[in-house]
Amino acid sequence: MPSYKQLTAQLEKLHKEVAVAREKEIAQAIAEIKQKVAEYDLTAEELGFTSKRLAARKTASVAKYRNPKTGETWSGRGRSPGWLAGKNRERFLIEV
Repeated sequence: MPSYKQLTAQLEKLHKEVAVAREKEIAQAIAEIKQKVAEYDLTAEELGFTSKRLAARKTASVAKYRNPKTGETWSGRGRSPGWLAGKNRERFLIEV
C-alpha cells in the first residue's frame, strides 16, 4: 500500500498533468474558434458578445428637500441626511 507522501506526490503530478492538458486543449479550441470566425467573417455582435440595445442609464434623482443653511439637497431616497434627522421634513420641502 502506498504511503501518504507517495499518494500526495502522485496527486501533485496528476494536477500538473491536468493543467498542461487543459492549457493545450484551450489553445486548440481558441485556434478552431478563430479559424471559424475568420472563415465566416463573424462579428462579436453576431456571436452575442455585445448588445444592440443601449444600456439603461440611471438618472439622478430629483431633489425634494433642501437645507436652507448649507444648500445641501436630498431626494428622499436612501438614508436620511443628518441635517434632516428628527426634524419636520415638510419645512425642508422644495416647492416646484
